[in-house]
Amino acid sequence: MIITDTHTHLYSEAFDGDRSQMIERALSQNVSRFFIPAIDSSYTEAMLQLEVDYPEHVYLMMGLHPTSVKDNYKDELQHVEELLAKRHFYAVGEIGIDLYWDTSSLAIQQESFRYQINLAKQYGLPIVIHCRDAFDEVFEVLEEAKDDKLFGIFHCFTGTLEQAHKAISYNMKLGIGGVATFKNGKIDQFLKAIDLKHIVLETDAPYLAPKPYRGKRNESSYIIKVVEKLAEIYNVSEEKIAEITTENSKEIFGL
Repeated sequence: MIITDTHTHLYSEAFDGDRSQMIERALSQNVSRFFIPAIDSSYTEAMLQLEVDYPEHVYLMMGLHPTSVKDNYKDELQHVEELLAKRHFYAVGEIGIDLYWDTSSLAIQQESFRYQINLAKQYGLPIVIHCRDAFDEVFEVLEEAKDDKLFGIFHCFTGTLEQAHKAISYNMKLGIGGVATFKNGKIDQFLKAIDLKHIVLETDAPYLAPKPYRGKRNESSYIIKVVEKLAEIYNVSEEKIAEITTENSKEIFGL
């Protein structure tokens, strides 16, 4: 059984004390593929080092996270563009719109999102979308951008069934993680109405740990709890969940 974590911040400062042990715990649970989203240029070196340390397991993305879209966003976008031109990445991400922390930067978040979608199309890459308190705004940009070159993952999907179908209509898989195990997460109530071919697994570690670790630091080995929950929701084996979601990730990332 191979399990794929399509979204984990293994370079996070939260793991500075025990990164290698944390990764070994995941590997021992058959979590052997880690897709690493970018945030901004301050993390690039740490991401590249992860790839050196775990070349058979780590797959890097490049992008500018919406909460890092600040006054220097044009410099940051140039950094993204330069790296994409220099070497291979598996996706442009995580990119999108976040209106939870700051609504005043909406215009430049939209500009950055559009710009990076175009970069993804230029390189034939998927996008990995971050959306927080911004479904309408994200869908507006996707509606403008939709064509056969637009595809990717709607990371940490927490919307409604209607929003799930809309995301899928833009060639997006739904990234499902710890929220599926929350009592108030709600997505567990309708997930069975979504075909498993549209689902990929993720942790978003160190954030959003699943039950029974909720509120603690998340790590990639905890994706097992998401596998268990989806097996229960879809009434199939954990092996089947791992197999289908890993195949879905290969379809997106071209592996």
